[in-house]
Amino acid sequence: MKTTPKVLKVKKMPVSALNIARAAERLLSQRLVSTEIDYIQRTLGASSTQQEIDANVVAVRKLPWASIVVPD
Repeated sequence: MKTTPKVLKVKKMPVSALNIARAAERLLSQRLVSTEIDYIQRTLGASSTQQEIDANVVAVRKLPWASIVVPD
């Protein structure tokens, strides 16, 4: 009797300001400023996995400010 391996499906979730803020509180114990939230939303698009959101929340604090801000 053969069994097929189970494929785990990773659930995507909306990349909203609220989801990003919750991830920042959980991972960094502090809030992100709106420019950082906007950058993460631009980078990830409309939906993403929780792991991708988490990685971007941690990474955005290490980026130079000039790469985060949208030029006028």
